[in-house]
Amino acid sequence: MKAFNLFIRYRFPLGIVLLLAGVALGITFGWWEASIVLLLGLVCIVTHFLFGPMRLVQEAMEAGDVDGAMSLMNQIKFPKLLYKPIRSAYFFMQSNMAMYSQDLDKAEHTIKQSIKSGSPMKEFEGMQYFQLGSIAFQKNDIKTADMNLKRAMKLGLPDKENSAGALLMLCSIAMTRRDFKSAKEYFRRAKAMKPTTEQLVAQIKQMDKHISRMPG
Repeated sequence: MKAFNLFIRYRFPLGIVLLLAGVALGITFGWWEASIVLLLGLVCIVTHFLFGPMRLVQEAMEAGDVDGAMSLMNQIKFPKLLYKPIRSAYFFMQSNMAMYSQDLDKAEHTIKQSIKSGSPMKEFEGMQYFQLGSIAFQKNDIKTADMNLKRAMKLGLPDKENSAGALLMLCSIAMTRRDFKSAKEYFRRAKAMKPTTEQLVAQIKQMDKHISRMPG
């Protein structure tokens, strides 16, 4: 695994070295002898542009190394050359990092780029719209937030934490619109998810006080 990660990290310079070695070998001994070295160099360079270091980015994010993930992301100079599902994941992570630094405009722009690039699976598409809805919610764009969060729930989210988060935002939107019946239903569904994330648990406790005083 470590050897493969080293290959991912250094495959572009390795590809350049192999191409130069192949050219030298071709001039010295013949192009047939150099063909395998040239092919390996080409494969290294092409896969670098098609896939980038996204595997390493994901591992850094899972380890909580946001700075390391951002450093790796910055190495991708031509994201439009990435293979479509990889490009979608790249822009999704860009959006996550922008939200982490509270740059909501960049977060919105990059998640739209992720959606435009397509999605390899339905659950991931749900997360894209959940992200878009969350950004709109933070921007107080209630109409856009409501539309995208509902779409995310319809497409499906990968776990109960994200589902509970979406339902709690929909509950808040319904409360703002004084649609108390919908607010109670969204809250009931969010509570039934039994999320364990500290922030969501605190939100449910806080919202429980308001829900119990609602008419209807």
